[in-house]
Amino acid sequence: MFTAKGLATKSCNFSTLLFFVRNSVSVSLYKPGAALHFRDLDAHSLFTMPSAAGVTLLFAALVVVNCYVIRQVPYEEIRHAKHVNISEDDEFTLSTLIEKANKNLGNDLDEPIVKFGDIATPTGLQNADPCTSRGCKWQKNSDGNVYIPYVISNQYSSRERAIIQQALQSFSASTCIRFRQQSRDRDYLNIRSLSGCYSFIGRRGGSQDVSLSRSGCVYFGIVQHELIHALGFHHEQNRSDRDQHVRILYQNILRGQEHNFRRIQTNNLGTPYDYNSVMQYGKFAFSSNGQETIRPIPNSNVSIGRATQMSQNDINRINGLYQCKRYMKKP
Repeated sequence: MFTAKGLATKSCNFSTLLFFVRNSVSVSLYKPGAALHFRDLDAHSLFTMPSAAGVTLLFAALVVVNCYVIRQVPYEEIRHAKHVNISEDDEFTLSTLIEKANKNLGNDLDEPIVKFGDIATPTGLQNADPCTSRGCKWQKNSDGNVYIPYVISNQYSSRERAIIQQALQSFSASTCIRFRQQSRDRDYLNIRSLSGCYSFIGRRGGSQDVSLSRSGCVYFGIVQHELIHALGFHHEQNRSDRDQHVRILYQNILRGQEHNFRRIQTNNLGTPYDYNSVMQYGKFAFSSNGQETIRPIPNSNVSIGRATQMSQNDINRINGLYQCKRYMKKP
């Protein structure tokens, strides 16, 4: 399964193997009745043992070392994998990573109110309805592109900055969105490490925070997710037509978190509901008891919320909202 640090859930290395076999296993050698006890072994004896047992143990050690190397692949490096078998326990979907990172949100009085899991609203606002019909889209340039200025805080390491910049640049490959570094622009995205992962919906004016906490938010898919909010989009499970595609199981939702599942009158831009959208939360989002909170219908076995990057429908919506005509697919 995916984890924040890689694919491994437990340490898997040679020292672990040696500790395990020393204390729990014995191997018979060539002579009948002779037994080798691993409490008497050291690392040297494993590699010099002149027996089938030594060869077997050496092979096992190499397997474990290989396991360690393979399973420590960082999450952002496998984001483009198309055929990865992810465990159904939903422990490390993007939505769960965001939920974990945001667990302490609200402790700082200077922070905005965060609704729907990771959508910032100015203090005093009661919801975070999409605002694109009221003028919060970013302006389109005469060349057909939408230039969105940004600043990345110096809080981030060079590796973290590279992940953020890669996500910013990913939009230019399939949409007319162009994120560029802020110079003298009045309106811009201020990307910095605050208390969690969150963004406002659409353009708000002035310096606009996109929070990507270094403690759990700097992943390619999460950066794309928050930037799509800043472009004016809501979560998939909050769509106006969501009740035709998912059932919200309120009895399993953490008390006080029900507002995260409110249905919104969204502009769906003629696109279908997408279980594979990077904006779709996982089945167990905000669960109080480990049971599903979002169940796909009519087929409850459908996998949802496991995207690690924008889906084609996500791309189509961006192109539709901003009229990126040269990127829009013909019917």
